[in-house]
Amino acid sequence: MTESLSGSPLAAQLHDEQRRRRKLSEMSLQPPESTRVITVSNQKGGVGKTTTTVNLAAALADHGFNVLVIDIDPQGNASTGLGVPHSAETDSIYDVLIDDLSIAEVVSASPDVENLEVVPATIHLAGAEIELVSLVAREQRLQRSLDEYIQYRENEGKPRLDYVFIDCPPSLGLLTVNAFVAAREVLIPIQCEYYALEGLSQLLNNISLIQKHLNPKLEVSTILLTMYDARTNLAAQVVHEVKEYFGGEVLESKIPRSVRIAEAPSYQQSVITYARDSTGALAYLEAAAEIVQRASSAPFAG
Repeated sequence: MTESLSGSPLAAQLHDEQRRRRKLSEMSLQPPESTRVITVSNQKGGVGKTTTTVNLAAALADHGFNVLVIDIDPQGNASTGLGVPHSAETDSIYDVLIDDLSIAEVVSASPDVENLEVVPATIHLAGAEIELVSLVAREQRLQRSLDEYIQYRENEGKPRLDYVFIDCPPSLGLLTVNAFVAAREVLIPIQCEYYALEGLSQLLNNISLIQKHLNPKLEVSTILLTMYDARTNLAAQVVHEVKEYFGGEVLESKIPRSVRIAEAPSYQQSVITYARDSTGALAYLEAAAEIVQRASSAPFAG
């Protein structure tokens, strides 16, 4: 029985995961030269956008970086996934965008992850698109508030933020425009399924318009493949197509289909804290490390 197990696919998988965990533990990851502000976006639903935001943020915090998540999706799923209250009575990003509260007044520490803060979203955001229309500098309100918060932290002697992730709704309204204007990078999660690239040309056109008219420094820096199943030919085909389309922006790390990743939000946790020893947690820790290393032009091989 032991002999048959030692040559089994399961044994090979366990051996590979041990190798990957050992490699992660030996890495020396350096903080970025300045705060990296990353919007996680894909107009197509169900691609793992919020899951990616939550778990990359938790993974980077786990690696020792100071991370802020700004949830501007009215559903508030990123807030839920990081265990932060976001009932209708909670001060939230809505109050920052509409009523000029400071981020310092609404930010909360994630209860399960050290070094991770969250600006929650509430249901009030559902009407924010309409309310923003009449406001001065409506596209820059998030950028201004974030800049003020970064300056506030410096004035208070707090540690500098290394990474800011903005989780936006799957549409191009004023909330998403605010996210694009506030960010310097866009991370696009793409699921390894049929029609994976569907709708991406429209997203890229929208990003191009933002670059032209509102934020010339914005760039698509990272493509992360999600829901990957190495056993299928379809997944391999999608990986090939995405790499042909995006080239060097595609991370080598891929996020597998995982029961643990799917379960974690129901416990108001990231997979990093819910099931740290799972394959899904390992994949997000690797993806986070690759994002860090790519910024410093260090090679990464899975």
